[in-house]
Amino acid sequence: MEMELEIKMENPFGKIATLEKAMEHFHDGMTLMFGGFGGVGSPPDLIDGILEKNIKNLVLIGNDTGFPEIGIGKIVSRGRAKKIIASHIGSNPVAGTLMTEGLLEVEFSPQGTLCERIRAGGMGLGAILTDIGVGHDLVSKGKKTMELNGKDYLIEPALTAEVSIVYARKADPYGNLVFDKSARNTNPLVAMAGAFTIAEAEEIVPLGSLNPEEIVTPGVFVDMVIPSGGVNWKWAWE
Repeated sequence: MEMELEIKMENPFGKIATLEKAMEHFHDGMTLMFGGFGGVGSPPDLIDGILEKNIKNLVLIGNDTGFPEIGIGKIVSRGRAKKIIASHIGSNPVAGTLMTEGLLEVEFSPQGTLCERIRAGGMGLGAILTDIGVGHDLVSKGKKTMELNGKDYLIEPALTAEVSIVYARKADPYGNLVFDKSARNTNPLVAMAGAFTIAEAEEIVPLGSLNPEEIVTPGVFVDMVIPSGGVNWKWAWE
């Protein structure tokens, strides 16, 4: 009884979980959004867990395809994705090869537009308007346009995902997240746009110990928190 009470008090919102529990939310053919920029800020344990579970036919949404053996690139390089929506794939030559061979569908979205599409998805908007890419097939092909105040705009659909995975420096039991400098990148936006958001954190700290001024992502956007590196989350409380 004492052990049950101890666990309940240390995990009052039921959000802290194991990697094994997190893996229950992944399945073949799902839409997965990820944080990270070239691998920096991508959740390593969650990515490895997806590989170990042999999840495939993924639709990925994120800034880039990482490097062949770094970040989301590990999933892309092993042919586990059928489509990716990203701003560039140049840092991962395997992604370019897969695209050329017709094994990976790539939807390019300019970086600022991509971030705004993700933000719009997290805010519950249906689309955004932008003049970036108007008249260029690489960006505008198949997309609707509209005129506003005498200017043409692309209608860029907002982006959401079944599951979003993000990486944080610190998290508390409610899921409030603190990021480490540039590792913050797209993680706050991605956290907002998932129907279910899982945060992998380097450290899990007691509720109330985070300075409100350093919290970037409020816990209301986070459904699950797992410790990174296989560390027992209780250690952070000692």
